[in-house]
Amino acid sequence: SVARPATRMTTAAPPPMLRLIDREEVAARLPMHRAIAIVRKAMIALSNGETTQPLREMVPLGAGRQFGIMPGAMAQSFGAKLLGIYPDNVTAGLQSHQGVVLLFEPEHGLPVAAIHAGEITAIRTAAASAGATAALARADARCLAILGTGEQAATHARAMALVRPLTDIRIWGRSADKATALAAQLATELQLPVAASASVAAAVADADLICTVSGAIEPILLSAMVAPGTHINVVGSGYAGPREIDDALVVCSRFIADYRPGVLAQGAEFLHARAAGLIGDDHIVGEIGTVLAGRLAGRTSDTEVTLYKSLGHVVQDLACGWALYAES
Repeated sequence: SVARPATRMTTAAPPPMLRLIDREEVAARLPMHRAIAIVRKAMIALSNGETTQPLREMVPLGAGRQFGIMPGAMAQSFGAKLLGIYPDNVTAGLQSHQGVVLLFEPEHGLPVAAIHAGEITAIRTAAASAGATAALARADARCLAILGTGEQAATHARAMALVRPLTDIRIWGRSADKATALAAQLATELQLPVAASASVAAAVADADLICTVSGAIEPILLSAMVAPGTHINVVGSGYAGPREIDDALVVCSRFIADYRPGVLAQGAEFLHARAAGLIGDDHIVGEIGTVLAGRLAGRTSDTEVTLYKSLGHVVQDLACGWALYAES
């Protein structure tokens, strides 16, 4: 009889274990200075067309609650952020954003990590605003006003202090008690003078930097309150509907989007001014990633009001998540 050749047995490598990264690990391993650098690169990649990012889907759940689905792909990974947005959570001492960032590796499409989305969102949103501020604010900006008292108020204060040498911070919120408590917390943490303001107008008077991180439905910041040369990060409204600033402020500003298609579809303040016939789509000067890459001027004069509209995008989450996974 003729001997049969031996059959070579091949055994596939076992798939990687799904890595779970909880809130405490995210907070410990994603300090703000690191997040700013990661998000900066992600936004440049987005504006360079090196990522794939469909517009987010927001599913209404009633009572102001929503379920967000944010898929996307980058060179090193793809995945999605699945997020329950529950504004009333703050009364129970919980984050308003609850969910996971799911990461897949690109070679075989294997899921590799599930990461606490609430903490990534808290950090990367402020990191993106810091990157925009570094590119758009006057070099001599010193006074910061924050409109809002929630989690993003605290993270934005920390982030702004890393990109400009702040001399004082003013906090305004609908609850004077919360504003006072946050001011005391930040004064101790940042070793800066931080005070609660009785009104929006008082908070922003002569401010060089303004971050709107509120849950406002109708504008709280008006153009007449804003001094020439101010830089504003408009962050609180993440979908078409609620507005934090008035039409006149949109119109008079050098308007920079985090992602142009996102703002054209979901940027509430921009959409309201456009619907009123005050601006057209060309009022969006460009994207922050293009400014950061050096292909578009950010600020063009010391008296110009610059405005960065933040909606938040999954490439920020994926980039931060992958850094946590790949370096663990």
